[in-house]
Amino acid sequence: MTPEVIRRQYLDAMGITAWASRYELPNALPTQACEWEDAPASQPPRERLHALLDDAPATPRPRSQTPSAATPSSVPSGAASPSAVRALLGQEAPAVAPEVEAPAEPAASITPIQQAQPLEFSLSCVCLGGRWLAICEGELGPSEQQLLANMLRAAGVLNGALPAVIYFKWPPMATVFTPEEPLEEARDGVAAFIAGAASRQGWQLEHVLWWGADSVADDAPLVQVMAVNQDKSHTLGLPVWQGPALATLTQSGNAKRALWPKLVALADQWRSSAP
Repeated sequence: MTPEVIRRQYLDAMGITAWASRYELPNALPTQACEWEDAPASQPPRERLHALLDDAPATPRPRSQTPSAATPSSVPSGAASPSAVRALLGQEAPAVAPEVEAPAEPAASITPIQQAQPLEFSLSCVCLGGRWLAICEGELGPSEQQLLANMLRAAGVLNGALPAVIYFKWPPMATVFTPEEPLEEARDGVAAFIAGAASRQGWQLEHVLWWGADSVADDAPLVQVMAVNQDKSHTLGLPVWQGPALATLTQSGNAKRALWPKLVALADQWRSSAP
């Protein structure tokens, strides 16, 4: 093997990863066609390093010299023995002992390592006047969009047509990366998505209208990600108004009538906070 291949193997065995672009990111230019080496099977860095040490051949000793007559100059300066590498790692060289067959441990005693699974959710966003962000879980259907526009126009919050709906799904590449902190990574992803949209569109967000917050379980992924406490989302750093799900409102006239006083109060807050 070439020195570069050996260097990469030792770096990989010590847990130092040499990164290379292997996946096409969203909105990125297409990568030129090329052949990639098959990725090796996942193995802990310590075990990979020990495997390299165990496979390393011992330094040959000339037959004309006895062990007592060997000098440091007889060993090539560029070669490193497994014992020397173990010394650098702070490990003692294994003592030579007669080989004794140890009883094999039962397979049931080996506990597999559980990998963290990413949170999976999606949401739709509509920005009202560049100030208030209306969000709901999942994708807004045409009837739900029409109902939302009608309610906001009736309350005086919206003038004209409903702005374009922006759709967001997490995780963006579910089969590529294994999350280390699924909840924190999902919160960072939502915050970055909202901040990026606000920067591109010139929004000055003041408030969040969360439709359907009262109809989801407390352990739902979006509830954990929004992290609402005392009517404020700590993920987005914005106050949150929580209303019923739009799908429920499309099917229930009683739910619409019960919501109307809250919409009136919401419209008063909209006008009082207008610049």
